[in-house]
Amino acid sequence: MQAFKAIYDQYWPKLYGYIFNRTSDREVAEEIVQEVFISLWNKREELQLTHTLSAYLFGAIRYQLLNYIRNCKTRRTYATDFSEYREQLSDNSNEEKIEASNLKQAMEKEISRLPEKCQQIFRMSRHQHLSINDIATLLNISHKTVENQLTKALRQLRTALKHQYSWLLLVCTELKNFF
Repeated sequence: MQAFKAIYDQYWPKLYGYIFNRTSDREVAEEIVQEVFISLWNKREELQLTHTLSAYLFGAIRYQLLNYIRNCKTRRTYATDFSEYREQLSDNSNEEKIEASNLKQAMEKEISRLPEKCQQIFRMSRHQHLSINDIATLLNISHKTVENQLTKALRQLRTALKHQYSWLLLVCTELKNFF
C-alpha cells in the first residue's frame, strides 16, 4: 500500500497535467487519471513491466485518452444524428398539422352544404358527442330519423372527401376534437 501511495503521489500531477493539456477539462483529466490508477491497483498482483513504470503509466494514460476521444466523437455523432432526426419529425408534424387543418376546413365546408337539420344532427353527434337516443329526445324526432340523417351526412362527406379519405385515417387522432 505504501508503494502504491508513493507511485500515486509521484505520477498523479504529471499524468493529470498531460491529460489536462490535451482536454482542457479538469473533471475529464481527473477521471482519466483515476481510471489509470484504479487499473494499476487492480492489476498489481499480475502486472509485469517490460519497460519503466513511467512508460507504462503514460502508455495507459494515452490509451484512456484515445478511448475518451473516441467516445466523445461517438456521442457527438449520435447527438447530431438525433438532432437531424428530430428536425425531420418536426418538419413532418408541421406538414401533418397543415394537412389536418386543410382537411378540417374541407370537412366543415362539406358539413355546411348539408341540409340544416342534417347539419344539426351531425354536429350534435360528432361535436357534442351525444348518442342517437339523446339527439332524438332533444329534437323530438324518431331514433330512425337521427340514424338516417347521420348516414346521409357521413355518405356525403365520404363522397366529397374521398381523395382525402385515406389520409383522414392517418390523421384521425389530430381530428379527434372535430368528431
